[in-house]
Amino acid sequence: MRTIYKLTVLLLAITFLSVNKKATGKEKHKIKPQSDTAIIVPLGGNAWRTDKDTLGGKITNDGIVDWTNPEAEFTAYVRFSKPGKFKMYLDLSAPKGDSSFIYVSVAGVKHLVGLWPSEMIYHRAGEWTVSDTGYVAITFKGHPKHGSVYANIKDIKLIGDAVGSKTNYVKNNDGDFFYWGRRGPSVHLNYTLPNDINAEWFYNEVTVPKGNDVLGSYFMACGFGEGYFGMQVNSPAERHILFSVWSPYKTDDPKTIPQDEKIIMLKKGENVHTGEFGNEGSGGQSYLNYMWKAGNTYRFLVHAKPDGKGRTQYTAYFYAPEVGKWQLIASFSRPKIDTYLKHLHSFLENFDPEQGIYTREVYFNNEWIRDNNGNWTELTKAKFTCDNTGAKGYRMDYAGGAKNGSFYLKNCGFFNNYTMRNALFDRLAKGKVPGIDLTSLP
Repeated sequence: MRTIYKLTVLLLAITFLSVNKKATGKEKHKIKPQSDTAIIVPLGGNAWRTDKDTLGGKITNDGIVDWTNPEAEFTAYVRFSKPGKFKMYLDLSAPKGDSSFIYVSVAGVKHLVGLWPSEMIYHRAGEWTVSDTGYVAITFKGHPKHGSVYANIKDIKLIGDAVGSKTNYVKNNDGDFFYWGRRGPSVHLNYTLPNDINAEWFYNEVTVPKGNDVLGSYFMACGFGEGYFGMQVNSPAERHILFSVWSPYKTDDPKTIPQDEKIIMLKKGENVHTGEFGNEGSGGQSYLNYMWKAGNTYRFLVHAKPDGKGRTQYTAYFYAPEVGKWQLIASFSRPKIDTYLKHLHSFLENFDPEQGIYTREVYFNNEWIRDNNGNWTELTKAKFTCDNTGAKGYRMDYAGGAKNGSFYLKNCGFFNNYTMRNALFDRLAKGKVPGIDLTSLP
C-alpha cells in the first residue's frame, strides 16, 4: 500500500509541475516573492473553518494550525478594489516526512499545491484573475495525504495588478483586531431629535427577517447615552431580552467600581436575571430568557427620570405579540447624572467571531419619543455609522439606511454593496402614536 501511495504522490507531483512550467520541484515553492504590489493577508484575522466539522484543524492568531483532517475546509476573504490578475503564495511550514497536497480555490478555479517539508517559507499556489471589484473567497481544502499534518499556514501573499493599497482585509492584530475583524463591523443608526426637548420615553419596533437570527447577533433597539436595550441570539436554545446601564466609573472590571458609582437595581420583572457586566465598560445588566421568533415584530420602551439630586432612574419594558402585554425587564438607578434620554440610537452587532461570515439584517420602525410634558414626537431621521472595524477599512460588509418605509441595518457575510459612513436617511412618517397606557405599566 505504501508503494502505491508513493506512486500516486509521484504522479500528482508530475501533474502539478506540468502546469507550473516556469520553475521546477522545490525551487518553485521556495520562491519568496518581492513586489511593490504585494500585500500580506494574515489568516488569523481573515479566515474561518467553513466545513461542518471542528476536529483536525482550526484558526488561531497564527493562522491555520493542527490541520490533520482531509475533510477540513478553510476560507479567507479579501475585498478587491479593482479587477486584474494576482499570484498567490502561502507562508507555511510543513512537517518532516512525506509530501502532501492541498487545493486552493478562488472564484471556481482550483489549483493543486504541493507542500514540501520545510520551515516557515512561501510556497507558490498559482495565479488567478479577479473579474470585478468586491469580496473574493479563497478556500483551502486537503487532498488525501500521507502523514499526520498538512501544514501550518500563517498568511498569504498576493501579488499583481489586482491588489494595492485599497484592497480591504484585516492587516494586523494591533489592538486585538484579529478578534474584532472576525466579529465583523458593528453598525448604528443615530436618531435626530428635536432641539430643546426633554425625552422621557423612547419607543421602537424591531423585526428580524426570517433567516437573519444568526447566532451571536445583538439587535439593539433602544440605545441612549448611558445604556442599551434589545434582543440577542445566545445559542440555538437560548435568546435574551437584554437591558444594561453603564456605570460612570470607567473600567472593564465591575469588581473595581467604587460603591458610590455602582448601578443600583431598583426592581425587575418576573424571571428576569440581574447582575453586573464587564469587558466593554461595566455596569448593571438584566436579561429575560425569551425565545423570540424571526419574522415577528417586537416593541421596546425605555423611560428615564432624573431625580434632581444627581441620579437618574432608567426603566425598560418589552412587548412580545406572543404574550400580548408589556413586561417589565428592570429599573436601574445611575449615580452622578441628572438627565433625560439623549443620544438615541439603535445598533446591530455580532459578538461571536466564528459567526462573522454570516449576514444578518434587522428593521427598526415607528420610532417615537415622549417628552416630560406628555407630548409624543415621531423620529424619522437617522445617521448611519459603523465601528472602527469598518472605519479602518478592515471589513466593508456593512450597510444601513431607510428601506420599505423602515430604517434597517445589515452586517457581516462579506456582501459587496456597502453604505457610506455618516450618510443621512429619512423614512416616511407614519403618524401612528404608540397606543400605550403608561400608567398601567408594571
